[in-house]
Amino acid sequence: MSLKPPPLNNDCFALPPGVDWTPVDEALDMLRDRLHPVVAREDVPVMSAAGRVLAAPLVARRANPPLPNTAVDGYGFAAATIGDAAEFTLPLVEGRAAAGLAYTGAVPPGHAIRVLTGAALPEGVDTVVLDEDCATDGAAVAFRGPVKPGSNTRRAGEDVGEGDEILPQGRMLTPADLALAAATGLANLPVYTPLRVGVLSTGDEVVPAGEAAAAGQIYDANRPMLLSLIAGFGHAPVDLGHVPDDREALRARLDGAEVDAILTSGGASAGDEDHVSALLRETGALTAWRIALKPGRPLALGLWQGKPVFGLPGNPVAAFVCSLVFARPALRLLAGAGWDDPAGYMVPAAFSKKKKPGRREYLRARLRDGRVEVFKSEGSGRISGLSWAEGLVELPDAAAEIAPGDPVRYIPFGSFGL
Repeated sequence: MSLKPPPLNNDCFALPPGVDWTPVDEALDMLRDRLHPVVAREDVPVMSAAGRVLAAPLVARRANPPLPNTAVDGYGFAAATIGDAAEFTLPLVEGRAAAGLAYTGAVPPGHAIRVLTGAALPEGVDTVVLDEDCATDGAAVAFRGPVKPGSNTRRAGEDVGEGDEILPQGRMLTPADLALAAATGLANLPVYTPLRVGVLSTGDEVVPAGEAAAAGQIYDANRPMLLSLIAGFGHAPVDLGHVPDDREALRARLDGAEVDAILTSGGASAGDEDHVSALLRETGALTAWRIALKPGRPLALGLWQGKPVFGLPGNPVAAFVCSLVFARPALRLLAGAGWDDPAGYMVPAAFSKKKKPGRREYLRARLRDGRVEVFKSEGSGRISGLSWAEGLVELPDAAAEIAPGDPVRYIPFGSFGL
């Protein structure tokens, strides 16, 4: 049966009384505390589970390896039965042990058997000598001591034991995870259905790239960027297109959106043509978060027919940064993947900057020769800086004066899953 969690509460984005400017960390804490998965659970074949989010912990059905086996090609025997000498010559039993072809007999004390990599150790064998360290005439095998008991073998379950939890709930499955699941006998995995995230652009001034643009109009840079970000985050992007400054057209588009969450760009402030915020206000579930953040600041959050809506700034640079900082971890929670703070690294700065207190700042940056450099302009309209950058420098809320060589926090785009 496919089970879906309860919907979000209408007040899930509400700010505490008296809050005006919200620090970044407080905004993130509120998202982490108030959101929960909104997707259903299903079972899928392990072959189709890449990138999906586990809806329950995975438990190994059998050990890996299931039996003691040999790690190399060579000759196996029981170390305790051959004594301690500088050289050994042991008679060989007939036959061999190979991966998938177990030796059915027992190897007598003081005897050896030919074994190939991955073969289950026959009864009477606990140690293997590497092929290259042996000489044989087909009837006996000779090698030098000393012999270390257990050499070149793997214990049963030394990787994973039967019944062990191998992966936690909320894990976004990687190719390596699928190998682990399959190796421990799991053919079908419990996962959440993919989070469907709609992306909608608004505004009379916005036209799709390639169409004729009148004076005062701009091409829609946000929609292709946001759709690509959603896919990079591991969710299912849904293109909701573009609507002009027409409230009823916007209402119809939102009503018909078969998605779990929506990202909009533009129309989220309080102006006459800001219809996204106006429609959300009608539902009684609009909260305008003024984030102490540069670039960014305005972030409209609300619910439309139970679906969370993230009203991003219309500026592409601000929309990009807000998507990484706020939308990404929030969408992970909605998808069942849990909260995730991007990994950052302290590296020497290759730039100078004097920062005022009160806002956290994110600078477009990239790492070169062990130092982090920032884009030549902090202008939020400079989209070329997003393409130039390979990550962000995060500057704290407090005042700062940075000189070349000072340590700063650099977050590569890879830490955001991109």
